[in-house]
Amino acid sequence: MRISISLLGAFVLILALSFGTARAQGFLSAYEDLPLPPGMTEVTESGLSVDMPGGRIVEAFARGPLRAAAIIAFYAAALPQLGWTRDSDRQYRREAEVLTLETQTEGRNVVVHFTIAPE
Repeated sequence: MRISISLLGAFVLILALSFGTARAQGFLSAYEDLPLPPGMTEVTESGLSVDMPGGRIVEAFARGPLRAAAIIAFYAAALPQLGWTRDSDRQYRREAEVLTLETQTEGRNVVVHFTIAPE
């Protein structure tokens, strides 16, 4: 039986997180193997996922009482374990997709805007 890369990546992340490198709270519903840092909650009604011939486009938002630097550090530790290659603090690549993370402070919360699009 062949294991998909997404499933394998999720398994690797779960193993790594269980050893204390970082702890995910869950995963985005719009993109199943993109973890959420503890304290972050997905804003489900604002997500978007479109499958196109050239690839899919996903937009999702999460909110929580964390600092932007802590969120960026969480993803710097977690995403490489899922096969993402870091282009910058806020941009990663995997296969033919590019993930961009944007943060914005709203009162005591930080909102993270996730965009995944074909290269």
